[in-house]
Amino acid sequence: MEKIVITLPDGSKREYEKGVKLLEIAQDISEGLARVALGAVVNGKTKGLQETVEEDAEVRFVKFEDKEGKEIFWHTSAHIMALAVKRLFPDVKFAIGPAIDNGFYYDFDTEHRFTPEDLEKIEEEMKKIVKENHELERFIMPREEALEYFNEKGEVYKVDLIESFPEDEEISFYKLGEFTDLCAGPHLLNTKKVKAIKLLSIAGAYWRGDEKNKMLQRIYGITFEKKKELDEYLERLEEAKKRDHRKLGRELDLFSIQDEGPGFPFFHPKGMILRNILEDFWKKEHVKRGYGEVKTPIILNESLWQQSGHWDHYKENMYFTEIDDNPYAIKPMNCPGAILIYKSKLHSYRDLPLRWGELGLVHRHELSGALHGLMRVRSFTQDDAHIFALPSQVKDEIKGVIDLADYIYSIFGFKYHVELSTRPENSMGTDEQWELATNALREALEEKGIDYIINEGDGAFYGPKIDYHLEDAIGRTWQCGTIQLDFQMPERFDLTYIDKDNEKKRPVMIHRTILGSIERFMGILIEHYAGKFPVWIAPVQVSILPISDKFNDYAYELKKEMEEKGLRVEVDDRAEKIGYKIREARLQRIPYMLIVGEKEVENRLVSINKRDKGDIGQYSVEDFLKMILEEIENKTN
Repeated sequence: MEKIVITLPDGSKREYEKGVKLLEIAQDISEGLARVALGAVVNGKTKGLQETVEEDAEVRFVKFEDKEGKEIFWHTSAHIMALAVKRLFPDVKFAIGPAIDNGFYYDFDTEHRFTPEDLEKIEEEMKKIVKENHELERFIMPREEALEYFNEKGEVYKVDLIESFPEDEEISFYKLGEFTDLCAGPHLLNTKKVKAIKLLSIAGAYWRGDEKNKMLQRIYGITFEKKKELDEYLERLEEAKKRDHRKLGRELDLFSIQDEGPGFPFFHPKGMILRNILEDFWKKEHVKRGYGEVKTPIILNESLWQQSGHWDHYKENMYFTEIDDNPYAIKPMNCPGAILIYKSKLHSYRDLPLRWGELGLVHRHELSGALHGLMRVRSFTQDDAHIFALPSQVKDEIKGVIDLADYIYSIFGFKYHVELSTRPENSMGTDEQWELATNALREALEEKGIDYIINEGDGAFYGPKIDYHLEDAIGRTWQCGTIQLDFQMPERFDLTYIDKDNEKKRPVMIHRTILGSIERFMGILIEHYAGKFPVWIAPVQVSILPISDKFNDYAYELKKEMEEKGLRVEVDDRAEKIGYKIREARLQRIPYMLIVGEKEVENRLVSINKRDKGDIGQYSVEDFLKMILEEIENKTN
């Protein structure tokens, strides 16, 4: 038999017969590994333990704690749910059922409208299926045979999928009990590891995400190896509900989404305070690092977007209009505007690098079902910057952006991880340009000592990128900042500078955001802090609460004095009991409540009730001002 060599993560090598199953390799390494492994990454591709290895390969076995392990586990769980639904609702037609970041879903077509009670029944059936301990069997079928198989069953969505595959594509299936699904995998060996199951919600979803197609019913679920893990996850979900920025946005009067503008947020006065503080902070930090600020138009001629490549790669997400019978587009990105500014004059190598920041309003078409508060909108402000640099300056400029991102995230108390996203299928440029750009990003990260994950094929269409994923107070991650290296736009727009030798050369363009989008970052902050903003960004920093109307004059004197120091202060002079006023201020998440009565008036004092600490005693007005101004100056979290 022909032999193959398997290289393990520690660099050790083992020899096996060609066609060896991954399970057999795991068992050969140790029975303990074979028990906990859910699958393996083979030459960069995730596979199930039932799959074979046909060539020399690098192999890394994955458990549930690994991203790939969760994907295998949750993909199998989607099939278990599909079988449960088939048993309970035999007329159902199946669409797709992938693993997602937090669990899985399956899209179904059935006349029956699923209810929360149905979810409980499906859960119970899933538990029965798990106990039956089915193995997942993988097999291949020729295209015509596969089409005939699903046509006979009336599975129109599976037929549609197969017809969209390339003629020569291998078509694989997985059988689980009496349910056979068109599926590339990977899957668990069997169902027995799926110990804890919870179906979470029902939603509508158009087939292939197209509003012209039929609306299907989507069931979301989550599973774990242990009940304890499920309980912890459900607790986090409950905490996330309490922190939902849409709910808090209403309660704290920060923003609203109106029926007249779905996906277009309305910011209220308190929301604008928070937004303006963020933008002012952003501007000051950029000025310190040598950035100039620019502003570019929202509407530009359609030909610009054809030249930039957005037309070919992004047209379906853009909005269009007409001016004087000429076609125009509403900008989905800011980069072509910065390019036109660069082209408005000649540049020497001595001018570079040029760093231009723009808080640029962009519009992108999102499907109605995808809209979500401030997190997924149709108009948002990117905290963009574009750096035009000499090739020799690129690495140092990237390092400068890395330092700025680290500083800004630390101010808000975010931990983060970094991903390096490589060339997608739908892209522009040569292999050599992509390799140069990817290596420049990789070297900058490595020289800064930053660990990173490779995210294959997720780069922008014009270049690779570094993405920042922030971790919030309850452990969720949010993709925010990005650094993108671009050799394509300078080429397309013929950008040049005059070099030392008087020859025209091509600059390199770096696109980058730190917050990502002001709107989304505000949504993340609302949820991260559960509306309890640090004093420096709190829309109202101090609420003065007179015990009775006799002390209103003193309250308003304090308000005036504090406002002169730049504080944001309100007075609650309603004829209500002091306990009620304190509760109301707490509901508004105000950091400091100052209670004033006779003793405070006589001695120029304030009794301080701090948001999360309660009564912290009496302070002189001067000492309180010193304390709060220091907290603001230090941007204490």
